[in-house]
Parts: sequence; structure tokens; C-alpha cells
Amino acid sequence: MDTAGRAARRVNGVRRRGAWKHGAPHPRARDPREHTRTPRETGARPGADPMSGRARSGVRPGGGPADRSGGGPATGPAWLSARRGAHYRAAVDLFCRSWAALRAAVAGLADEDFARPSGCAGWLVRDLVCHLVIDAQDVLITLATPVTAAPTRDAVTYWEVSGTPPAGDDPLDALTVRLAAAYQDPALLRFHLDDLGSAAGRAADAADPGRTVGTRGEVLTTGEYLTAYVLEWTLHHLDLVAGLPQVPGPPAAGLARSRELLERIAGTPFPAALPDSDALRIGTGRRAPSGAERTRLGALAGRLPFVLG
Repeated sequence: MDTAGRAARRVNGVRRRGAWKHGAPHPRARDPREHTRTPRETGARPGADPMSGRARSGVRPGGGPADRSGGGPATGPAWLSARRGAHYRAAVDLFCRSWAALRAAVAGLADEDFARPSGCAGWLVRDLVCHLVIDAQDVLITLATPVTAAPTRDAVTYWEVSGTPPAGDDPLDALTVRLAAAYQDPALLRFHLDDLGSAAGRAADAADPGRTVGTRGEVLTTGEYLTAYVLEWTLHHLDLVAGLPQVPGPPAAGLARSRELLERIAGTPFPAALPDSDALRIGTGRRAPSGAERTRLGALAGRLPFVLG
């Protein structure tokens, strides 16, 4: 079962869970343009203690990487465990980098930018940022919901795919808009994203990516769940900058990984001539292809869009 009180829903083509806990910012809020960064975001040496400068041991009790159930060392050949561990740690790294870049982009917005349209149909930038606050809460809930069952989904099959873009009449979409408007001062919205978003980044950085977690009634390894969220962060980063060309876009590595995931979802590659950002926007229905792009897409154009839920 998924965590009680989180109803599945669609928000601009991405299904979310619904329970919202709206907390007022602390009266001694720090500068909202500052955000707490994990060692992975700052480029600190992996395993280094940011407080003391001393390296922490990367060896777990038992002499090897822990298995998913949290017992002792992983079973199987050492080279296989090491390769699996490297794959999972790479997923954590890319999640942290993509999330940090998105939060930094929001932190650098001018107040007037929050009233501009976003790349999410019917949403202003402030509505999108409010959705990111809910996303951060969702990540924290999921990472705090370990299970012992075997995985039922991965970063590709996590998504439910349809060909129908959201109509914008979902009541939870409307709730997000009302919540965003309730902040009034963009500085408060920046602060809340920084507060919850930094916590979600730290939780991901500290997570064992080989463990399994429960979400949406399914089970994924933490690494696969965080990889799915690289696609989430990248798409919403593209939504953020759609009308703000002066704002830095997503990291190139996040764009490339997200394109790879979308191509696996589609079961076919997009034309190499399409940049990653265009492939993602066109592929998920965020914009229609031009005539030339439709020609390059060929038969794939008739299968678009892939609306992810």
C-alpha cells in the first residue's frame, strides 16, 4: 500500500500524490537565494565529512556493500556488487546535481518572474514552483518508506504513459494554483522550496540506493526511484525556463539521461538531429513539432505525445 493520505493524481502530465501540509516559513528565515547544498552538490570528495574534513569509511560492517534488506554484505561476486553499487551511486549523483540546478534556478528568479507563464499548460512560474515544493515533500516521504519486498518497477516502468495531455480540470491542479497564490510574496515560496528541497537533497544523498522503497503501490530500489526523478526534475526545469531564456537550463548530463529514459519508454530513439531539450519537450507534448521536425520524426510523430503519469 502507498502511504495513507497520498492520492494519485496528474499534474501537467506527471502523476503526483496529493496530501499537502502547508507550513508557514520560520520568522528568522535565511536569505531565500541561499540554499543548503550536499557534499555531492558542492563537489566535495565522496566520503568526506563536511564538518571535520576527515574521510568517513566507505566500508560497511561485514566488509562489503549492504544488501537491500539491510543485513550484511551483498552476496554474489565482488565485481558484480561493485558494479551495481557504482550504478546506483551514479543515480544518486545525477539526482542531486539535477535537483540542485533546478533549485538554484528558482533561487535566482526575480520576483516578477513568478508571474510569468511556465512551460506547464495553464500554470504560472509560481504554480510550478509550488508543485516543486510538493515534489520535495513526496521525495522525503518515499525515502522514509523502506520496504523489504522485491522491486516491481524501475525508472522506466515507474511511469504510466498515455497519449492524452492533461485538460487542466483536475481539482488538485486547481489546489496547487490556490496554494501558490496564497504565498503572495515570492520570497516565501523561494524559502519553502529551499527548506524542503534542501532536506530532500540531503535525504537522497544519504540514502542507500540499493534499498527498496514503496511508492504509488509499487516497489523500486532507491536508485531507480531517484533516476525516475531525474526525468521529473529535468522536465520541470525545462518548464521553468520556457519563458525565461536568461535562466540557466538543466545540466547536460540530466538532459541526456532523461532523453535516454524517454526513448526507452517510447521503445525507439528520437532523431539524433533533435537536441535533447527539444526531444523531451516534443516527446512529452510540451510543444508541437515543426514541419521539419515532424519530417525527421517520421512514423514516431504519429505516436506522440508520451504523457507521463
